[in-house]
Amino acid sequence: MRMTDIKYLENAVIPLGDLLTLYDDAGWVLYTRQPEQLAQALANSLHHFSAWHGSELVGLIRAVGDGVSVVFIQDILVKQAWQRRGIGSRLLTALLERYEDVRQIELLTDDTPETRAFYEHHGFKESAELKCVCFLKLRAP
Repeated sequence: MRMTDIKYLENAVIPLGDLLTLYDDAGWVLYTRQPEQLAQALANSLHHFSAWHGSELVGLIRAVGDGVSVVFIQDILVKQAWQRRGIGSRLLTALLERYEDVRQIELLTDDTPETRAFYEHHGFKESAELKCVCFLKLRAP
């Protein structure tokens, strides 16, 4: 599995089965329990980049927002077997370059040392460091 064998696509059509396999691999069952909603979420995204090894979807980053003043990184996933090979970094870099003129790039993610290290490496800061606060309202699935 060489990294040169990975192909990155912008806004490619992704078969629902491939999406479900990727999200299942990440354990994101709230997405996979409602496949039609997952397909609609991808279709309604502002932008997405995908990573492929042959016909296998191995990574995805998906953004929502207006693309001018704010972009929210909704999902970034890399199959477990493909992690720590630079795929997530390449997907994130592609999205950040695509929206380099947007002032506010946001994301909400799990609080783990690995996740913190990944995003801090790419220049993200915790909202408290920027004298901001994050509010979130979750509805039961």
